[in-house]
Amino acid sequence: MNTAILDLHVQEYLDAQADMHAAGLAFKKSPFAGISAGELAQQVDSRQRCRKKLPLWYKSPGIFYPPRIAIEQASSEITAAYKGRLIDSGSRVIDLTGGFGVDAFYIARRAKVLVYCEQNGTLAEIVKHNLSAMGVENVTVKAMDGLQYLQGEPNDAFDCIYLDPSRRKDTRRVFLLNDCEPNIIACQDLLLQKAKYIIVKTAPLLDISSTLQALRDVRSVHVLSVDNECKELLFVLERGFEGKTQIIAAALSEKSVRNFRFSVEDEKSAVPTFGLPETYLYEPDAALLKAGGFRVIGERYGMRKLHINTHLYTDQYLRADFIGRSFYIDKIMTYADFKKLKTPLQANISTRNFPLDPATLAKKHRIADGGSTYIFFCTGPGKELLVIFTSKCDG
Repeated sequence: MNTAILDLHVQEYLDAQADMHAAGLAFKKSPFAGISAGELAQQVDSRQRCRKKLPLWYKSPGIFYPPRIAIEQASSEITAAYKGRLIDSGSRVIDLTGGFGVDAFYIARRAKVLVYCEQNGTLAEIVKHNLSAMGVENVTVKAMDGLQYLQGEPNDAFDCIYLDPSRRKDTRRVFLLNDCEPNIIACQDLLLQKAKYIIVKTAPLLDISSTLQALRDVRSVHVLSVDNECKELLFVLERGFEGKTQIIAAALSEKSVRNFRFSVEDEKSAVPTFGLPETYLYEPDAALLKAGGFRVIGERYGMRKLHINTHLYTDQYLRADFIGRSFYIDKIMTYADFKKLKTPLQANISTRNFPLDPATLAKKHRIADGGSTYIFFCTGPGKELLVIFTSKCDG
């Protein structure tokens, strides 16, 4: 960490280069002794990456930015703030896999004390500086392997352990928990000796059912989406927990957090009803789809499902509380009749439980992308292939 970059004149220079192409800056001569052009380019590049993803960091003065990979692997502010709300106020927490410290920052706002561990000594130094610059004073930074540090601590040293296992192994990307570092499957007994609660962040591609079989004492699983894109899963373990694991689909945006909660048993016991499209069509948010509550969604909202494998729902009423997108149904026809149409179309295409994908349909039927019409190609309750023309409901 080159602290000369924090000099006021250097910071003013970086502010003036805020919109410059970082690669071009790297080939210019540095105007500052002791600071290379490459270091300046890195600061500009990482700043630009934080502008949208981490606006609080971007707007805070005196921030030192790490290489781009640390920014890319960091949580967004929206998801980190959600994790912070899972922490009991006044808790003793340890973050075993610190990274750029975004999760640590929001966890520290709730915790009494937080121990932040990061094996990369330079990154740990950067985070220590940044947390101080942002007014966080209850974090102890340890530049070492978090699991190794934890092994030296007594049982119940912490109330909660947070970790985001690395999904890179020998330059390969991995997703299964027993392939990640640290191996949460192998060390979960140790973790539950050191703290009553464990929060594990995983990639959104991870299969929830198989992970629940591999982990013990799972109190809840949080499926986080941001603006209808699934971002991450959180598995919350509680020592000795024997109740029903709760699945919480959390749809996040800058303005709101909307939750849908159910258990695996709720999904198994739910009895869906099926029917043809009525007045409105409902497409669940990505968090709901990943959570897998396909039966319980219709039961809770009082909606009909189009088909057991078609994850679209319908009702004659507009439901403002539905977590997902709502559409007014303009027209319904069979795919056989749709193929007879000769009129040029412009629409946004979606498929659900349909033999052709959107790109193939657009090419085959010469459908231009965009416009205000949304067409859903799907399978109906009688296994018939349907084409549903809709208009998106405001809000």
